[in-house]
Amino acid sequence: MFLRHLASIALLPFVVTVVVPWYLARRNAIPLRLTSNVALIALGVVALAIGLTLFVASLVHFASRGRGTLAPWDPPRKLVVSGPYRYVRNPMISGVLFILIAEALLLGSKVHGGWALIFALINIIYIPLMEEPMLATRFGDDYTEYCRHVPRLLPRLQPWKNRSAIGGRQSAEESPTTVTADRRPPTADR
Repeated sequence: MFLRHLASIALLPFVVTVVVPWYLARRNAIPLRLTSNVALIALGVVALAIGLTLFVASLVHFASRGRGTLAPWDPPRKLVVSGPYRYVRNPMISGVLFILIAEALLLGSKVHGGWALIFALINIIYIPLMEEPMLATRFGDDYTEYCRHVPRLLPRLQPWKNRSAIGGRQSAEESPTTVTADRRPPTADR
């Protein structure tokens, strides 16, 4: 399992947050050093802290609660609606986006800001067109109920307190509520 997680991190977020930004810096002769603007540095540090927190917390929940990885080819086997997923449906993507924004701010780079915008647009298109229909098919009404209460990319201010029985049991405020993907066959209307 550890190697599966390591491979998915190396192939996805590492490429997005390290390889592409490094390439953009080289291609555009952007020095990889902090900007001299103290306000941008402060905002960048805050964005980086938020991004890393969201990414790591969601990765831990994927592994421990969902029994899968962040990779589309090895997704969680259970629907995770605990931890950071109580605030936002895609905390991992939100975390990566915050990291990209932090890089743009810390470097004072419009090019890197453009990459953050492109990454956001790709996910704004991909998530509702590809990912969410697959999740709705795999997890059915439980996922639909979750989507009604938790926003896609911009976090809620208060955590969602799931009061319905997802997966056949009542969830507490921070319980590890999950639904197994293969417990219900997909229907034609999903």
